[in-house]
Amino acid sequence: MLDSRASGSKDLETIARSGGRLSRMLARVPTYWADVRENPAWLPMFLLARTMPVRNAHWLTARPAPSAAGTIPSMFDGIATGAVVAALREKGLFSGLMLPPAVCDEIARFANETPCFGNFDRRLEFLADEHSEAEKRFGRAILSGHHFERVLQCDAAVAVQRDPLLLEVAKHYLGGEAQLITTRVWWSFPTKSASDADISLASFKYHFDLDDWRMLKFFFYLSDVDENAGPHIYVLGSHRRRRLKHQLTLLVGHPANEVLEFYGEQNAITLTGQAGLGFVEDPFGFHMGTVAKQTPRLMMEVGFGVSKPSRRRFHGEPVVR
Repeated sequence: MLDSRASGSKDLETIARSGGRLSRMLARVPTYWADVRENPAWLPMFLLARTMPVRNAHWLTARPAPSAAGTIPSMFDGIATGAVVAALREKGLFSGLMLPPAVCDEIARFANETPCFGNFDRRLEFLADEHSEAEKRFGRAILSGHHFERVLQCDAAVAVQRDPLLLEVAKHYLGGEAQLITTRVWWSFPTKSASDADISLASFKYHFDLDDWRMLKFFFYLSDVDENAGPHIYVLGSHRRRRLKHQLTLLVGHPANEVLEFYGEQNAITLTGQAGLGFVEDPFGFHMGTVAKQTPRLMMEVGFGVSKPSRRRFHGEPVVR
């Protein structure tokens, strides 16, 4: 369901939520340094891919998508690649994918039965239904729980990331060199332990992703998501234009009023729906995940890019010092 509404410890998330912009940048420095050491080509991408002239020039290097050798069965019946790509080019977002119930249920079962890691910290390991007890045990607010590489133990999750429709859409949108770079399953938890500053700052603000020159991300809700379960928000059309101020800063996150004033409040689309709902977006457009207020949100992401995949980012794990 699409709803056009504006959204009004030393682990990574705590650092990000407790300080200002400088604190958030400093918290990411170890991750950035690891990216540069692993792949020196990451640095020019990180510095230049935010500027529209250089970004548009890079899009011109995209190779044509190869012709399909034949119809390969997909779990997403009735979805036309051309329609998805057209929506992405115009709006940056396509919603209308739906996981088969058996697939959705199997991934959700895996996520409930497999321990996750709170706030990106592998020292904070617990089962999702033990969240409240985990906050007491570890003495801190826990707003997220990531499964990292454990997601590959779930056959249903692997089937989703390998579904031919996803790769076909990615190749026709990003270019023939598109490849899988990210697979994640994670929880967003409501918590009474977080301060008002914890809730209002950090990643719960509009931002754009800069993990590659050209990217595409598929998201699937694995639990019912309403306004109180941390729905995802995307600003339509913001992937095709960028305020000069947002091109000339190293920050990727910006205040909601600043983003909505320039890109249009009417373009802020809140995505809610039942478990199984899927959507795909160009993450260069402004987006954000909202805080889960009453019920946990379980979500899966499958991302595609055009550069050599990072071994560490494959599961979305940052470096924390």
